[in-house]
Amino acid sequence: MLRLNLLEETRFERLPLTVFPKENRASEYVAKRIAAIIEQKQEVGEKAVLGLATGATPVNVYAELIRMHREEGLSFKNVVTFNLDEYYPMQPDAEQSYVSFMARNLFDHIDIPKENIHIPDGTLEKENIAEYCLEYENLIEKFGGLDLQILGIGRTGHIGFNEPGSAPNSGTRLVTLDDLTRRDASRDFGGKENVPTKAITMGIGTIFKAREIILMAWSKKKAPIIKKAVEGEITSKVPATYLQHSDKVEFILDTEAASELTRFDTPWLVKDCNWDEKLIKKAVIWLSGKTAKPILKLTEEDYNAYGMAQLVTEKGPAYNINIQVFNRLQYSITGWPGGKPGADDLQRPERAEPAKKRSLIFSPHPDDDVISMGGTFIRLVDQGHDVHVAYQTSGNTAVWDTDVLRYMEFAIDFKKSIKEDTRELCEVYTKMRKFLQRKQPNETDLPEIRNVKAFIRKSEAFAGARYAGLKDDNIHFMALPFYETGKVVKNPRTQKDVELTMELLQKIKPHQVFAAGDFADPHGTHIVCFRIILEALENLRKTEEWTKNCWLWMYRGAWLEFETHDIEMAVPLSPKEVQLKKNAIFKHQSQKDRPVFPGDDEREFWVRAQERNRETAHDYHKLGLADYEAMEAFVRWKF
Repeated sequence: MLRLNLLEETRFERLPLTVFPKENRASEYVAKRIAAIIEQKQEVGEKAVLGLATGATPVNVYAELIRMHREEGLSFKNVVTFNLDEYYPMQPDAEQSYVSFMARNLFDHIDIPKENIHIPDGTLEKENIAEYCLEYENLIEKFGGLDLQILGIGRTGHIGFNEPGSAPNSGTRLVTLDDLTRRDASRDFGGKENVPTKAITMGIGTIFKAREIILMAWSKKKAPIIKKAVEGEITSKVPATYLQHSDKVEFILDTEAASELTRFDTPWLVKDCNWDEKLIKKAVIWLSGKTAKPILKLTEEDYNAYGMAQLVTEKGPAYNINIQVFNRLQYSITGWPGGKPGADDLQRPERAEPAKKRSLIFSPHPDDDVISMGGTFIRLVDQGHDVHVAYQTSGNTAVWDTDVLRYMEFAIDFKKSIKEDTRELCEVYTKMRKFLQRKQPNETDLPEIRNVKAFIRKSEAFAGARYAGLKDDNIHFMALPFYETGKVVKNPRTQKDVELTMELLQKIKPHQVFAAGDFADPHGTHIVCFRIILEALENLRKTEEWTKNCWLWMYRGAWLEFETHDIEMAVPLSPKEVQLKKNAIFKHQSQKDRPVFPGDDEREFWVRAQERNRETAHDYHKLGLADYEAMEAFVRWKF
């Protein structure tokens, strides 16, 4: 019976997969699979032949293999590796090369013989590539073929660099990269224009010859393409769907990457559900969208027609369910994000008391506060709460180099205007200008340049927070150490980051904390900043009584928005408040027009924020609620 239930639950899935709660658990599992192959081969005196991948996905797998080598004595002396791909053209010592990537993340930390490492050569003359690719294939065969090939998946559905249009029997070859693939790589190259347009990649046919294939995917960002690869028809438009032909493949996912698969996203379509309030809310909102009806007009026939008969049978009649969900949505709407004084707060998202709260807004970058919750920020100040904002990082990598020179020229002219000596400043300016003229993509800036970029972001943050109504004493600049590398890739969070955050929290003792829950940030800064806040609060909760009355609210906006069924507090904005929010965002002039790191979305940040806030309000209205100009959405973190 259990087997039949599982088959029913996974009937939309066209290949086997395993879902882990967290990426680190999944990475450990894959590392153990690799280690088992290595050790089995060692026992019989054979070489283990591994196909390896690059990018963010396998980094924790490699970290676990390094740990096993250091702590458990796992040897790689019998291992031969073949990497999937390399950019073309690419020098092996370039920071963005996969030769450098593999050395940093694995090879420099284990005992693999250098002659056993094989990575496509990005320095070849173009006329020699076809012959080289054939030799690469032959060399894999000479070593007996790949025992295991590990894969990531690009958002185009590519495996290796086999982009849409690739043939299922393709071999190692030179390919042209998809525009989306180049956009995804742009942060490593200092802009899409610096990303190579071509690459050398193993073919899909080459991958298929491996005795085992593991495809890994982590994070919500990969969920849409995972759904296509696992549940979609086989098509050259999504090369990963070719893996459905193989009986040797397994997908290893974390819960976020698997979140759009039918059994997780709409489980009522594949099994009987345990209908709690959260699932009922999600299902009814989904049904409203499918039928294009407001919630209060849904009928029992609608529930039955869309696979939700069990819900009506167990929790019905339908109208009672409709009323329940409609009321929950209605209660989430509030014009009092700090709580309404003297009101019955049983159904409100925030507490009425204390009437005047201490509110602390954490902003990962210097503009996230106003982009994501500028209207709520202004509302909290206007309603008399003691509002503080803490800018967690300097944001100094996201300023154009030309702005640095412009501000330096201003500083020189100002010093001249007050009859001060400008020789030293002019020397620094000349040094900066010479550096910027020869600067390579993604090269670390001079300390003086990083400082000027940080000062630009700081002055803009002051302007935005002052516009929202804050006093300077309530504006805090944290400059968390993990961020200050001068590079796009940051260091892991440290104990010092947590200690600095604990000190600020202990100083303010807030009743409310607002933090960015916008983990689609392409550089990972938001998730690191959130984890620092979480660790700091969890540490303080062990000893500090005030933390028991401190609520943590997550906001989004710069990169994506919460799903309607997840929203627990929706703050409506009037047309005037939308304009005030836009004005606050405009204080961040270095991020206007086109920011340094726009991600996938070419819109300016103020446009993204405005349109997302309007979409949230429109989504509520389609469900049958009031028609507001815009809404900012929040979800409460439960400790």
